[in-house]
Amino acid sequence: MNARSILSQCSQHDDGTPAMIYTCPMHPQIEQDHPGNCPICGMALEPKTHTGGGEEENTELRDMTLRFWIGAVLAAPVFVLAMAHVFPNAPAWVASDWSRWLQFLLSTPVVLWGGAPFFQRGWQSIRNRSLNMFTLIAMGVGVGYIYSAVVMLAPGIFPPSFQEHGKIGVYFEAAAIITVLVLLGQVLELRARSRTGSAIRGLLGLAPTTARVVSENEERDIALEQVHPGDVLRVRPGEKIPVDGKITEGKTSVDEAMITGEPMPVEKTVGDRVTGGTINQAGSFLMTAEKVGADTVLSRIVEMVAQAQRSRAPIQELADKVASWFVPAVIATAALTLIVWSALGPEPRFAHAIVNAVAVLIIACPCALGLATPMSIMVGVGRGAQAGVLIKQAEAMERLEKVDTLVVDKTGTLTEGKPRLTTIVSFDSLNENDLLAAAASVEQQSEHPLASAIVRGAQDRHVVLRKITNFQSSTGGGVSAQVDGKSVLVGKPQFLRTQKIIDVEKLEPKAIELQAEGQTAIFVGIDGRAAGVLAVSDPIKKSSPNAIKHLHELGIKVIMLTGDNERTANAVAKKLSIDEVEAGVEPQRKNERVRQLHEEGLIVAMAGDGINDAPALAVADVGIAMGTGTDVAMESAGVTLVKGDLRGIEKAIRLSRAMMRNIRQNLFFAFIYNALGIPIAAGALYPLFGWLLSPMIAGAAMSLSSVSVIGNALRLRSLKL
Repeated sequence: MNARSILSQCSQHDDGTPAMIYTCPMHPQIEQDHPGNCPICGMALEPKTHTGGGEEENTELRDMTLRFWIGAVLAAPVFVLAMAHVFPNAPAWVASDWSRWLQFLLSTPVVLWGGAPFFQRGWQSIRNRSLNMFTLIAMGVGVGYIYSAVVMLAPGIFPPSFQEHGKIGVYFEAAAIITVLVLLGQVLELRARSRTGSAIRGLLGLAPTTARVVSENEERDIALEQVHPGDVLRVRPGEKIPVDGKITEGKTSVDEAMITGEPMPVEKTVGDRVTGGTINQAGSFLMTAEKVGADTVLSRIVEMVAQAQRSRAPIQELADKVASWFVPAVIATAALTLIVWSALGPEPRFAHAIVNAVAVLIIACPCALGLATPMSIMVGVGRGAQAGVLIKQAEAMERLEKVDTLVVDKTGTLTEGKPRLTTIVSFDSLNENDLLAAAASVEQQSEHPLASAIVRGAQDRHVVLRKITNFQSSTGGGVSAQVDGKSVLVGKPQFLRTQKIIDVEKLEPKAIELQAEGQTAIFVGIDGRAAGVLAVSDPIKKSSPNAIKHLHELGIKVIMLTGDNERTANAVAKKLSIDEVEAGVEPQRKNERVRQLHEEGLIVAMAGDGINDAPALAVADVGIAMGTGTDVAMESAGVTLVKGDLRGIEKAIRLSRAMMRNIRQNLFFAFIYNALGIPIAAGALYPLFGWLLSPMIAGAAMSLSSVSVIGNALRLRSLKL
């Protein structure tokens, strides 16, 4: 049976409600609309979507835990009875028939009930022609138990050569203890997998359950699910913000640590956007709901994290390929062990053959190999989410580890993306505020982004704007109007010259000086004479210098591609010590430049935030979108930084390197364990030292290998980024 044949195309119930989809955490291509086991690895399927309301109940964990504890209680006396004879002065009854019958009775429920899930999954693996770890467990435990049961129920069918000291050996303790050890491994694994989901549950827990809606002078609390876009909501001090929206009244400071990882509160006032799940601190405010339900930032983060935890890194294909031939090879090795020991081993030969073949099947169980990659991915993705690094696909993190070149946009990535008025230079004795008042009064009629920066600059300085008349705009040149009876022109120097403004050349040296610093110079003329220069710039983010420095320390070459002019671009690049800069770059040119870097043999990551960056983000080895940017950019990228900050790129690179190092460590543990364990279990040391590996010891070693992989992966939870 092909594994893909069970993929369910059902996404809705008959009544139109969405169906719960279950998927395998190790093989996310397996999906169906009901619980069950994965036909590839045998693992229990998990719900694909997460719900809030605390930690989700894990029925498989509860079931395995019950089986483990009952099995342990019953298996303990079996082990004591079976091993008591090795102690000095052991009473004779421990080797009696009734002791063996008691072992049979106690071990039967352990193996047949406690180990039932393993036999079921082992049979499914054979039926589906997808041999896995449960194939080996079922065969190993089953052979040991059935052989021992036949010895008890029909001893006469065995020849005398099977006897040792007048009795045929039984291995109930091995079958029971191995079952309990495998159950313990499953419990530990399920608990670890549950812990990897704590990041998602933590995010879900950030959303409040109610919102306070304001309507017609009435305020009332409603369930969060009843909030609609356009609703006016009140958020009081100390409350969580219910949904994404915009402040319409009041001002406050908001703790946004849950999406940015930054502990410092952010000041918010009218017009500022707020994010659902963040915490309002001091002030009370009204907001308009804009995005609710699955459209909120928090919901999208949860879905992205869940999807990434189910994604597969290319390195996992290596483990899958090895597992595809490994299980048949182990079965062949166990069969060969059985044959060799039956023919050449010491008496009782067949008993030794059974024990060693079972030990090979048990110790070779590829549990650790199957867990090595997915465990690291699940833990690493959760750790990234806590630090504001949202990983869309595990494949992106594997590629990010090898990145040696970072291509960045300037506006919104290195800079704040919001032009601000930075300098006022007045000519002759004209007051700076008077110059700004005249220019801003004219610019308030313009839709140009630089005009908005001038108007905001006047408002920040509490400059009163005047009424204007005869407003005119010249595309690509500037604007003009009458302000308090005076003719005011604002724009490029050539625009002022065409309007017969004199002394423009006296302002140009200062303008050139400002442009060399990365500022855009805007000339102002009043009543036929040059009156001054206003400089507008897009400030460099405070975090950018340190971020670039740390990227260099990681061995990353930084290239800036920007559509801005060369002088401004060079000024920003110089301040930040950027390795290369290209200015005046069109969107399609960014795409071509990334391709050129590929052809030069470089591994390229591209960081951007705008629609114009989307093509380059898609073609780069790793696209990194700023969470403050457009949805198109985030859809095109493999990694999204919730806070539009280059420090997030440093965190992402450190996380990717730690994740890949962790995966390689896990794979090494799994491979070296099997490489050493199988020959020992087969009896390779017997001719030299007379050592044989008990199936119980093999079971303990198998469980220990899985625990070592799980423990190593969980170290990523405490990774410092």
